[in-house]
Order: sequence, then C-alpha cells, then structure tokens
Amino acid sequence: MSCSVTLKKLSYENGGNTLCHNIDLNITHKEKIAIIGPNGCGKTTLLDIIAGLKQKSSGSLELFHNIIESESDFKPMRDLIGYLFQNSDNQFLAPVVLDDVAFSLLSGGMNQKEALLKAMMMLQDLGIEHLKEKVVYNLSGGEKKLVALAGVLVTEPKLMLLDEPTNGLDYKVQLKLVEILKKIDKSIIIVSHHREFVDSIVDKVYEITPDGLVLIANHATHIKPHSH
Repeated sequence: MSCSVTLKKLSYENGGNTLCHNIDLNITHKEKIAIIGPNGCGKTTLLDIIAGLKQKSSGSLELFHNIIESESDFKPMRDLIGYLFQNSDNQFLAPVVLDDVAFSLLSGGMNQKEALLKAMMMLQDLGIEHLKEKVVYNLSGGEKKLVALAGVLVTEPKLMLLDEPTNGLDYKVQLKLVEILKKIDKSIIIVSHHREFVDSIVDKVYEITPDGLVLIANHATHIKPHSH
C-alpha cells in the first residue's frame, strides 16, 4: 500500500485554545518532510492527530487513501505508522533492550525465536547490538533514542513520525541519526526546532503559522519559497 497523508483545513482546539489552525498538507509515497515552528504552536499535536492519539476538531484527514473520521477508521492504519516520541522513556515496553525491540513483534503474533532474531538484526543495522542485554533505563540519552528508533523500525511501518528526535543528543549521535534516516526508504514527518538537522534529511520544510502551514524550503528543487 502506498503511503499518503492528506490534511485539508485541519484544526485542533483544546479548551478554547487553537493549537493547529487551517492546516493543509499533502505527503506522497516515501516523501520526507519536516515541520518547524515555535514551542506551543501545535507541532506535536499535529503528529498526535496523524498517529490517531488525538482527534481533530475540524477539517479532513486522509491516511493511505482512506478518510479518517473515527477511531475505528484509524484501527487498520495503526500498524502502518511508527511514532518516535520526544521522550524515549515513554517508548519503552520492556526493561531489557532486545526484549523491548522485539515486544511489538511478539504482541503482533510473531513467534519468540523469529521476533528476537529480527530485533537483533535491527540492533545490528543501527550499530547498537552491544546494548542488547542492557536495561533501557540505564542507557544514555543517545542510546535510548537509537533503541527507541529500533523498536519503531522493526515493525516496518510505511509512515514514520519523529517528534524532536535530536532533543538532548550530542553531535555524534545526531550525525548517526542523520545517516540512519537518510537511508530509510519511507515516508517520514519530522517535527523539530533543529533546522540544520532536518535540512540534511528532508525534501521539504514547512512552518506552522497562525494561518496554517507554510512551505519554507523545497530541497527537491532547491527552491526557497519564503525566507525568514
């Protein structure tokens, strides 16, 4: 199934406070985009809506060519979407690294031997197989982020949502993350305040404004529609 995300005039209000207003966005198969903007402008809320964790207030949301109006509409999409949370501790489901990466495979019905093998191969792909027996909560911030990413990637999602993936990471880990994300052949939405990081990965950069989303850089054509 080809990945597509289409938002039309999408808004989200919470207690009279509008976090996202009039958002129009179209992401095609295997396109990588970033959404930037000041703290509190609704970047994470937008990811939560696409991930089915929050309900939009108005407008339309289409995922994988299906209109999403309710939680039941979203259910078949859940396994197609991988969400890397801003706080890695919120991602972990098992105390030991290898078990954590295998967890979603096991809960999806894969047998233990196959799930652990697949999880180990994912750790090897990311160059962190030496962490396999470590307790997740004892890892450094960078190690946690890479283990959390392994847990997302191992399920082979079609669409990846990354919320502030560089938060708290040193430069070396950031470079490793860039290298990994550039190789990933999937549709990716990165929410970040880190412009240099996203510019090295994505095709397009959008900014959330009070009037909606504005395209501010298109690296595919090297056009800079708006300069700030």
